[in-house]
Amino acid sequence: MTLRSVVKTRSKLPDVGTTIFTVIGQLSAQHNAINLSQGAPNFACDPKLVAGVTRAMSEGHNQYAPMTGLQALKTRIAQKIAGLYGTCYDEESEVLVTASASEGIYSAISGLVHPGDEVIYFEPSFDSYAPVVRLQGATPVAIKLTVPDFTVNWDEVRATITPRTRMIIVNTPHNPSGKVFSAEDLQQLAQVTRNTDIVILSDEVYEHVVFDGQSHHGMATHPQLAERSVIISSFGKTYHVTGWRVGYCVAPAALMDEICKVHQFLMFSADTPMQHAFVEHMNDPQTWLTLCAFYQRKRDLLQTLLAESPFRLLPSQGSFFLLADYSHFSEESDSEMVKRLIVDNGVATIPLSAFYTDGTDNKLIRLSFAKDDATLRAGAEALCRVKPR
Repeated sequence: MTLRSVVKTRSKLPDVGTTIFTVIGQLSAQHNAINLSQGAPNFACDPKLVAGVTRAMSEGHNQYAPMTGLQALKTRIAQKIAGLYGTCYDEESEVLVTASASEGIYSAISGLVHPGDEVIYFEPSFDSYAPVVRLQGATPVAIKLTVPDFTVNWDEVRATITPRTRMIIVNTPHNPSGKVFSAEDLQQLAQVTRNTDIVILSDEVYEHVVFDGQSHHGMATHPQLAERSVIISSFGKTYHVTGWRVGYCVAPAALMDEICKVHQFLMFSADTPMQHAFVEHMNDPQTWLTLCAFYQRKRDLLQTLLAESPFRLLPSQGSFFLLADYSHFSEESDSEMVKRLIVDNGVATIPLSAFYTDGTDNKLIRLSFAKDDATLRAGAEALCRVKPR
């Protein structure tokens, strides 16, 4: 029985309901569809990580961790960033372990954005950015990336900035397009924010998944941008443990102080046993340095398997994702196409329109290659059977 509320409510997100991700998940379960939709691995993590968590639990590390994270883990994070990108963060005041990258994003936006502010972000985008901004009484301002190359029009960014612009959210490598920022993009971003109080929130959860010998041009690689940036990353994405919900963020101390004020009341601290396991695992830099080659092989495998399919694949420079174009053989909306693929072909994907607040339909669907080889082969076989309409 469902209880009938006697209390009148006023929603802060009245237009937010069941997302297409939930709809696809339910439909996929009904049809037992092959999962190329979810950006989460379906293969096991390193057994050493599981052993590390088990050992931490058995040794009694089951209570709250320090609010900003285990000291040893923050040291490892600062050392990794300094070694890879050349920026040194103070582990006491500029590194925060969060209960997922999503919590880091929420804490950063909540701590730094105020009612009446404007926040620029780029669509297609991860679906949480705009709602979290709205929850602060601020206005999300979407700028569309060009299609099909998904580049930023920096002249449009300049024209969009107003005295109320408080934050610009960037995401590289980019979900869902697989685009990565170039050194020139960083120069442009530095120019448009110079002599302003604009904060950069940089979602870099796929920082270690960049392909074809390219470098990750994150905010920590650019001294001027590092001084105004909050950088978000994810242990879940890096170590194939998205369900453990541990991430981290780094930022200059003045920004981090405000982020921690929200974090301490939102989560207080991330899961303690997982933090202990990550401390041990980060002793070996190969655990993240080999990730590019690991996922590039999966990208290449899926591309090869789909060579005879009716879809045209767009380039993927990084992340877990490939975009597939079907505009040359069907006029169906991308949502209709995705539903047909589930019902008729038994394979689940994601419509790109789900990543736009206005539902822009470019006749593109997103495929995830963060799957074991058997799933990639089965999914590609199903997609190769798709009939034009």
